[in-house]
Amino acid sequence: MTAPKELRVSKDRKLLSVTFPNHQPFELPAELLRVASPSAEVQGHSPDQRVTVPGKRNVAILKIEPVGNYAVRITFDDFHDTGIFTWNYLHTLGHEKDERWNAYLAELAGKGLSRDR
Repeated sequence: MTAPKELRVSKDRKLLSVTFPNHQPFELPAELLRVASPSAEVQGHSPDQRVTVPGKRNVAILKIEPVGNYAVRITFDDFHDTGIFTWNYLHTLGHEKDERWNAYLAELAGKGLSRDR
């Protein structure tokens, strides 16, 4: 996957717009990026260790830093910053946004968790 031609954070810091060459922009909510962070803290070291992250409805993006020529590190206002978002992962999130979001909401409900706590 080639690098996006543009990454743009909204003024309220709640949305990341990612534009890859020859694609329409993907709009990824900060909350989805945070709860789907590719970090070991969220994903664990195996599928059994993956964590459902509640209480991130109002999370915002503090900064985005390049990692080589293949990814960015996103720092959120809850100070989570250990996920490396590769171009492939951002592209996948863009294409699977609705499915991943719905799966996250179902996971929260199934575990008695909330987006607010």
